Amino acid sequence: MNASKIAYKPIGLALGAASGMIAGAAFKQAWKMIGHDDDAPDATDEHRTWQEVLIAAALQGAIFAVVKAAVDRAGAATTRRITGTWPG
Repeated sequence: MNASKIAYKPIGLALGAASGMIAGAAFKQAWKMIGHDDDAPDATDEHRTWQEVLIAAALQGAIFAVVKAAVDRAGAATTRRITGTWPG
């Protein structure tokens, strides 16, 4: 494992935590725009339909994946600009 990969580990962990928080906030805002409530349904909420639960889960997964990829890519690109080496 080269030095840039080792140096990137703590940065990657911090970016992962940040991307989770960003994705959570983005999902809440998206659900407010398309949902009937401010809170997304839980899978065990008996008062919500299958369709509503599955749409919320799919939207949450898609938002999380896009935000994580964007944050990871930006972190790797910044690391390359600073160190001259891609961390991946």
